[in-house]
Amino acid sequence: MDANRARRFPFVPSQSAPVVIDRTEGIWLIRDDGTRILDAGGGAIVTNVGHGRADVVAVGAEALGTIDYVVPLWATENRVALIEELTDHWLPPGFDHAQFFCGGSESVDAAVRLARMHHLALGRTDRWKIVGRDVSYHGSTLSGLSVGNHDRRRAGLNPMLHDHPKSEWLDPDALAKVIEQEDPNTIAAFIGEPINGASGAAMVPPDGYWTAVEEVCRAHDILLIVDEVMTGFGRTGTNWGFEHFGISPDIIVGGKGLSGGYVAMGGMYSTAAIVEPVAAAGLDLMYFTFSGADLGCAVSTKVLQIMREEKLVERAASMGALLRRRFEEELGDHPNVADIRGLGLMQGIELIADRDTGTPFPRSIEFAQQVASAGIERGLWLYPCGSGPVEDGLLFGPPFTIDEGDVEMIVDLTKASIDAAASSLASRSTT
Repeated sequence: MDANRARRFPFVPSQSAPVVIDRTEGIWLIRDDGTRILDAGGGAIVTNVGHGRADVVAVGAEALGTIDYVVPLWATENRVALIEELTDHWLPPGFDHAQFFCGGSESVDAAVRLARMHHLALGRTDRWKIVGRDVSYHGSTLSGLSVGNHDRRRAGLNPMLHDHPKSEWLDPDALAKVIEQEDPNTIAAFIGEPINGASGAAMVPPDGYWTAVEEVCRAHDILLIVDEVMTGFGRTGTNWGFEHFGISPDIIVGGKGLSGGYVAMGGMYSTAAIVEPVAAAGLDLMYFTFSGADLGCAVSTKVLQIMREEKLVERAASMGALLRRRFEEELGDHPNVADIRGLGLMQGIELIADRDTGTPFPRSIEFAQQVASAGIERGLWLYPCGSGPVEDGLLFGPPFTIDEGDVEMIVDLTKASIDAAASSLASRSTT
């Protein structure tokens, strides 16, 4: 594609033309010049069953040829089939209420509204606050940015955001203090990612964190919302990220892996105990125009069936363990690597200017983005991230279908990309 044509796509222009992808196949993003990029980020930690699967495409074509648009309120065979797939094979017992949206941001917005309406239905009219964490990301809607705290993505928008209370992200005792300070009778829910994604580069919380959070929420009738947009549907080697920590949430939000990137889908799931009071009070949960599109439900059902039949959740666990081990062997003492962490095929690397002194790169340098750019040049896509104390991080979420050779390529190209970005930075600083 001509570079001038490609420049028409970004809404906010940049000096360089965007990368042009001609097609996708397996674990590969294939550029218009034929060169290949290994999708080690799974896009934005989305792709799970791999790109370009004919069996998924066939299901989508059949669905679109049968039903195009139906008001989200009405049932279709594909909508009901997806709920059955989820309740029979994926959701915890009792989670038999599901509503579908076009992605994680919409799903978080719905979860926040559901938490408020649940308390309202029970006569708890003062409960509206959603406690988040000081390092977190829950989507790009104003409600998601308000309950989250990704400083880069909130930049410039703060006057438009509601200042929901925040707890320290790795300190469960801090939550109890925030609840006491705010008055528990004003708090509807606590929201958190089981493992921080875009804000913390796959930061796994310390032992006991989530059980302590659940305990304090239960003590004050505060709902527990787990944001599984990144971690859900097998990404961490279990169906859901919260399963690693032995807790029982009230509301689950899941997107990304629900459809594996083939269609725009997200979902919110809950129990009768949360939803039935809303119905009894005559309240409802407003949908979006394209919520739960029949096409999206058909494709999502097929993606989930593939993951079960090919045992891809188990594969995410084993391939993730291998990827983690190889990262530690090759980058464990790298001067620009502060930490390597994660679970399953959600792994993260925290980058730092000087490992010995703990000095971070200046934020203005955007070092993680420089590493990602170096990766593209070498045929690797990885997901740059960071917020708050994690200034620069890399997220890895490749398709669950990767093999041992793909793992070696990811590790080798990641090391080369970090080295190249650091070398380029050093050469510029000496000229």
